[in-house]
Amino acid sequence: MKFLRNSFSYLLFAFSYLFSYSQTDSCHLRISLLTCGPGDELYSIWGHTGIRVIDSSTHMDVVFNYGLFDDSDPYFYIKFTRGIMRYAVGAETFDDFMQEYIEEKRSVTEQELFLSCAEKNNLFNALKENITIQKRYYDYHFYKDNCTTRAKEIIKKNIGNTLEFRNIIPIKAPTFRNLIHRYLDSAHHSWDKLGIDLLLGSHLDKQVNNEESMFLPDYLMMGFDSATIHQHKLVGDKKIILTHANKDAGSFLWFTPFALFSLLATIFIVLTFSSSALSLRLLHMLDIIFFLAIGLLGILIAAVWIGRVDTVCRNNINILWAWPTHVVFAFIIKNKNTWIQKYFLITAITSCILLLGWFWWTQELNNAIFPLLIIIIIRSFFISRKK
Repeated sequence: MKFLRNSFSYLLFAFSYLFSYSQTDSCHLRISLLTCGPGDELYSIWGHTGIRVIDSSTHMDVVFNYGLFDDSDPYFYIKFTRGIMRYAVGAETFDDFMQEYIEEKRSVTEQELFLSCAEKNNLFNALKENITIQKRYYDYHFYKDNCTTRAKEIIKKNIGNTLEFRNIIPIKAPTFRNLIHRYLDSAHHSWDKLGIDLLLGSHLDKQVNNEESMFLPDYLMMGFDSATIHQHKLVGDKKIILTHANKDAGSFLWFTPFALFSLLATIFIVLTFSSSALSLRLLHMLDIIFFLAIGLLGILIAAVWIGRVDTVCRNNINILWAWPTHVVFAFIIKNKNTWIQKYFLITAITSCILLLGWFWWTQELNNAIFPLLIIIIIRSFFISRKK
């Protein structure tokens, strides 16, 4: 989805440009949905949606964009972490809107909406009203309320109640996580995928219904292709405005979390069954670093679970293996007290249960976690058996 800065400049443009044409003849209006292809950066990997309005009588050509935010706020990143994301709608000329996609070599597809003059007028008036100070801001939610769902809802609300979407998802409906993964896998963002899977909880594993799948730009485009209004097709004309270039997949596709953690697991296993003094000293140092890192991850998972105002990070079963208490126990691993050994025995048993139920948990776990669980089980068991 597209993120733009300096959103206040877009607001000034919108008022000075759009409202000067507020008395135009609605039959001169042409309204279309713009679907922009994925970019290379994580924030753009799912694409973007805009609504284009052309008035042939005044030569107006603008795009309404629900992906604006202002990052000049000194508390922006704190608010972002807590899920307090205030987004806004603004308008810009079509040429300005397209410039970014030309530079980034991203595709743009246009679907002209087959609407009556009254419906076009209603929609255009609603869009203009949306960019007023009172209406332009909204609380962003990644898969419930974003720049694509906003575009869908304002179109749906202002063209009457005869709009119908045909089914665009398979009989076995995907989850929100499945849909998000498709884009991350396609772009080879395995590390970003791991981060998302570690921090976002089981709410992401809910199966989507037909309209819920349209939180993604490509799925909204497919939904509009299938939609009917007044028993005729909603999309009157569809064309590719800008084709995308073949993107280089990168030279480090092998450097995935699973590959790195598997190598780490191999090192731990070799050292565990080695009896040399050097191996034991190295293993002790690695134990401290490993369990400290796992504990810090657990603290982060707990912090976003508790601290975020939305629910996307709650009910996260990754907390069952990434225990925040490991931060303390990492430094007393060498202590042979019975209660410490029991702690690590419980750690090993819990991780075993998590591993055995891998395919049955309500939350899909990232495959890179598998070798980490192997390390936790082996090292916790051997630590608990120290004499």
